[in-house]
Amino acid sequence: MSDNDKPDELAGTEQPFVSHLIELRDRLIRASIAVAICFGALALYPGPGALYDLLAAPLVSHLPQGATLIATNVISPFLVPLKITLLAAFLLALPVVLYQAWAFVAPGLYSHEKKLVLPLVISSTLLFFAGVAFCYFFVFGQVFKFIQGFAPKSITAAPDIEAYLSFVMTMFIAFGAAFEVPVVVVVLARMGLVSIEKLREFRSYFIVIAFIIAAVITPPDIVSQLALAIPMCLLYEAGIWAAQIFIKHTQAPAEEGSSSSSN
Repeated sequence: MSDNDKPDELAGTEQPFVSHLIELRDRLIRASIAVAICFGALALYPGPGALYDLLAAPLVSHLPQGATLIATNVISPFLVPLKITLLAAFLLALPVVLYQAWAFVAPGLYSHEKKLVLPLVISSTLLFFAGVAFCYFFVFGQVFKFIQGFAPKSITAAPDIEAYLSFVMTMFIAFGAAFEVPVVVVVLARMGLVSIEKLREFRSYFIVIAFIIAAVITPPDIVSQLALAIPMCLLYEAGIWAAQIFIKHTQAPAEEGSSSSSN
């Protein structure tokens, strides 16, 4: 057989690849529209200024009396509130964004595996919100209290708003991602990449990893480090427990042939 008579191994693969790209584009557009709608709604009410004041409240409450945040860049008073509004819009639209991501992956899953999509979208959203809320309501207060208590009396604190926004976004992403540990554990176990027994054996190593991550990400105070490491360890245990339940309720149905032959 000549080379011209050999079948093309890549024949017919272009169209599925293009269709996947089109679907990915559509999913990204839908997610972007959801973020844009939330951004427009938040820009009207409560407004970028009010959102900025809300985000800065934990730090302002621990500054010396009369001290405020400053802007070292000319356009920072305009850009920073807009960035905060965009961040809030993304968090508000997070359920839609996660659903679009899972919906893009779902066609490649079996029918029994698709049962994971809705629970994982809901749990991912709630856990990320829980991590952000925990960081805002508890961790920020402890961190800023420690920093201001440690600072010498001769130093007047006047943090820059851009640096504060960068710090807040880093902490929100860190705690939001850390609270996704159960989802990661469930997915790894359900896909068969790691067994429940291996996850239990890895427990002691994960505790060390959690404290290392907390030491690298959080400010150098023991309260914030423990506030990140301890929940990660507890959520790892919750992930092992949840993985057992998910695996039990999303098992592939037995083949009819095998069941009939057994009868």
